[in-house]
Order: sequence, then C-alpha cells, then structure tokens
Amino acid sequence: MSSFDQAYEDTGEDAMRLLSSEMQDMEEVQSNSDSEGLHEQLEVIFDRKDPQRRRASIISGPSNGHRRPGSARSNTACFVHTLLSQRATEDTHTPNPAGEAAQRPADKIPDTPHNGEVHRQSRLLSKKQLSDMAFNIRELSKRLGHLRLLIKVKNVFILTKAHDQKLIAHTREVTKWLLQQQNADGQLYTVWVEDTMRNNKVFHNGDFLQLDQSHQDRIKYWDNELCRKKPQQFEIVVALGGDGTVLYASWLFQRIVPPVMSFALGSLGFLTKFDFDQYQKTLTRAFSEGVTVSLRLRFEGTIMRSRPRDDVEEHKSRDLIEELIGDDRDKADTHEPMGTHNILNDIVLDRGPSATMGTIEVFGDDEHFTTVQADGIAVATPTGSTAYNLAAGGSLCHPDNPVILLTAIAPHTLSFRPIILPDTMVLRLGVPYDARASCWASFDGKERCELKPGDYVTISASRFPFPTVLPLDRRTEDWVDSISRTLNWNNRQRQKAFDDAKASKDDK
Repeated sequence: MSSFDQAYEDTGEDAMRLLSSEMQDMEEVQSNSDSEGLHEQLEVIFDRKDPQRRRASIISGPSNGHRRPGSARSNTACFVHTLLSQRATEDTHTPNPAGEAAQRPADKIPDTPHNGEVHRQSRLLSKKQLSDMAFNIRELSKRLGHLRLLIKVKNVFILTKAHDQKLIAHTREVTKWLLQQQNADGQLYTVWVEDTMRNNKVFHNGDFLQLDQSHQDRIKYWDNELCRKKPQQFEIVVALGGDGTVLYASWLFQRIVPPVMSFALGSLGFLTKFDFDQYQKTLTRAFSEGVTVSLRLRFEGTIMRSRPRDDVEEHKSRDLIEELIGDDRDKADTHEPMGTHNILNDIVLDRGPSATMGTIEVFGDDEHFTTVQADGIAVATPTGSTAYNLAAGGSLCHPDNPVILLTAIAPHTLSFRPIILPDTMVLRLGVPYDARASCWASFDGKERCELKPGDYVTISASRFPFPTVLPLDRRTEDWVDSISRTLNWNNRQRQKAFDDAKASKDDK
C-alpha cells in the first residue's frame, strides 16, 4: 500500500493539478481480453459541471516531475482495483518510526499457508498498511463521485431470486429486451442468467429464444464457480429484487465485484436505486452516457480455529487473551484459518441453539476491550447499520463513514452501549476456553458455522469494496431519504405555531 509522507493545506490550483494527474492515469485504464476473447473497455469522463469539490489536503511525496507508471492490469482485476494498484505503486514506503506495533501483522500468521491465499487477507496487513489501504479506498471513492464512467458493455450479468416466479418473469422480460439491443460499437449484448433458468418454464415461456437463432448463442448461464473464478467476464451486474439480492451479489463476488445496478423490486430498498418500470430508459442511458459509481465498505471475516493440544491438562489451562495479545501472540501453532468471507452488511456471533447466553471476548488491535455476556454481538458496516444492527439498538450510520459498528444483542448488563470504531482497526471476537457453550457465526446471514471454545473471528476492512451504480442525476447517496421513506425516521406531526393575531386580540 502507498504511504503519504507530506501533508499540507494546498491551494485550489494544487488540488486541480493533483486531480488532473489522477485523471490522466485513469483515462489510460483499459482491460486486457481474457481467454475467451471478451473485452472490457472503460472511458472516464470528468464532470466539469460540478466545481464544488473538496480541496485535497494530503498529497503524495514529491513527484520530481515524473509521471506515475502506466497501468499493468491483469485478467483478475476490475477498473476499480486497477486504480488502487496504481496508487500502491506511485510512492516508496517509508518505515514508520512509531514502533514495531505499527509494522506487525494484526493477526496470527499460520505456519502453513491456507489455500495459498494468505497474502491477500487484510487481517495480515500491518497497522500502517491497513490504514493506507483504507485511506486509498476512501480517496478513490471521493474521486469516483465526480466522474462518469463510460463502460463499453458487452456482457450483462442478471441477478434475481431464482425461486420467485414474478421476478423470473421480469428477468425474462429484461433478457429478451437486451438481446435485441446493441452497444455503441454496434455489437449485440451477451446476457448471463443463473444456471437454474436453463430449464425454468416461466423463463422459457413462449420460447422467445426460438424467435432469433442468435439469441440462443448470446444467452449464457452462470454458476457460483464462474463468479468466483472469472468475475472479469462481466462488465456490469443488473440486480432485480430487493436489498437481499444486492447482498447475494456481494456473496457471489467475494473479491472483484463488477459495478452493480440494482432495480427496486423488493420490500425496503436501501440499496436499490432504480425504478424497474423505467429499466429500458435507465439501461440505455447508462450504457450510452456512462454511470457514476459509489464504493461501499466491505469487511473481511476470517474464522480462526483453535488447534487442540495433545496434553489434555495443558489444553484446559489455555487462555484466549494470552494467546491473542499476551506472550503467546506470536505463536503460529495456536490457531489456523478455516475460511474467509467478504461481507457487505454484518458479521454476527450469537448463542445459536444454546438456551444459555454466550460469552464473547472482544479484542481491538492489540488490546482486550471487554468480555461480553449476551445473546450475541453484531459487527456491522455502515451499509449494514440499518439491518441487524438497527434491530439490536445500534446507531444509524451514513454509508460514506469509514467506521465499524459494534452492538451487543440483548446484553446481560445495564451499562453496555453500542460503540463506533475506525475502519483501520482489526477486531477479533472469540469464545473463551472456559465458556459454558459454543457460539455461532454468520456472514451476511450465510455461511453459518459453530465457534467452539478457543475459536475466534478476525474482522477487518476488506481490500475489495462493493461498487454500486448511482443515477447520473444523483451524485450522492440519498440515504436520509431512504431511511425516512422506509423506516419513517423522525416521522411525527409538526407542532402548531402560535396564532399571534388571536393572542393580540385577547390581550386587548
């Protein structure tokens, strides 16, 4: 990750020069074709209509008049992560003299790599690297808010609820329309739908694929494995449903996520920004005029399993606090990773089927925060503040805030209050060895698993944010409107004003 060694209050001219330099780099971003010859092209358009932008207060080290190196994009990156990679290579890292704590990985490094992906986990970054990564993502998100991204779309990924017959009919309608359209280069679109649609009677009602032979060649089917291995196959995701459908997209694309354009066909609609009745006009404008992308923070959660000791008495005397922040914190043989998940909403630890309350140790970086005795704990992203966090009494939080929300679920105390922590902190929630029962962990409501005494979950900001598409005429999140519309936030009858005329008459 890049580090920023010089900070000062710059002038508007310096801010414009910094942003213009950033723009020159982004305009060079183009993707390489993958093994099937599919291309993803990107054009970045600077919006001159919006001169009101925040002045840059921090810049990188002296450039000495040299331009940053060009993009060296691989087949496993999208344009968002290519921009992050450029920021990572433009500066040389200067060691932080604050101490060894800032340079030490936040969690245990296993003695044997897990699935060969240890180097990708943000929990193994140092405090300095994690702070730089979070800073770069926030800086990129602010810059994207002033850009129009003209994506040369050829492959459209359609996501919907495979068990909802009404939504399947809508999927059929959108698919049929897309197959009849062309992009700006005169190429016909290839539409990807879920593999379960292959033999679905509602989707194939009327056999619209037989109307044109080319339709059969340009409709393809995706499965979970394809999303995991080749996310760069798709230029854009069209989500038809509610917030749960958007969360499903986050679960499917665990690392690189194509821009997600969500149409409201669900219940609440915190994450669905477009009206389905206008889908033809909306998609046509997005593909021809470009889109504005907002990056939402995701968390990376890693399950760490306690390795049993051969000596039974030694195993019984183990202390989780000692192993995580004490003398045994550098011992790699105490725990091993057993799975990592990137989540958009929340990570919840609860008591599961146990009738007794759970006991959970809470750690932040190298500090033991507290021992929570409750039904569970919800750790939410700003996006997830309106989900389980809200039901448990946590704070509502604008999605642009770089924070972690920690809320206990039915704590057995009068003094526990929800707290808000910076996104540069690494949390670890574990079940102590002397706990009476296990806990259960879930990641965005999925991948539920048991945490036995000694196990813990590491939670940190993810390297892979979630890009959502905003309407071109709305450059900021209409978050306050959404909580007012869906939750009736602060909805009450207005207090009547005094009738001054009547009061004056009574005085006489």
